[in-house]
Order: sequence, then C-alpha cells, then structure tokens
Amino acid sequence: MATLHIRDLDDDVAQGLRERAARNARSMEAEVRALLAAAIAKPRRRSFAEVLASMPDVGKEDDFARAQSSGRTA
Repeated sequence: MATLHIRDLDDDVAQGLRERAARNARSMEAEVRALLAAAIAKPRRRSFAEVLASMPDVGKEDDFARAQSSGRTA
C-alpha cells in the first residue's frame, strides 16, 4: 500500500473533512481514502434494458404516428 502526505491543506477543507468523516462514522483518514477511491472509480456500465427503463414516458404510440410515404424517392 502507498502512503500519501498532503501539505498546506486549507483549514476549511480539513474542517469539512472532519465533519464529513464524523457524519459517516469514520476517521478523517478513512474518509479521504473513500473519497479518493470514489473519485477514480469507473462508472458501472448499464445494460440496454436499464437505459430503456430509465427513459421517461413521453406519450402514447399514436402521438408518434408515421406519415404515409408515396413510395417515390426524390
């Protein structure tokens, strides 16, 4: 495992980390590890079914009826 030292961390940032760590019942060090891991994690690839299911309902099928074509090309 690697070790990382952070110098000149702004006091407000350090206080924010302490508060966030307390809310999550973790040490400040564990909170920083969790934040760094989340920042570089690859997003989970969604399945096609999940993408389709996430689309909003925008109307009925009749709202999108096709215009009849004469069959001729320009």
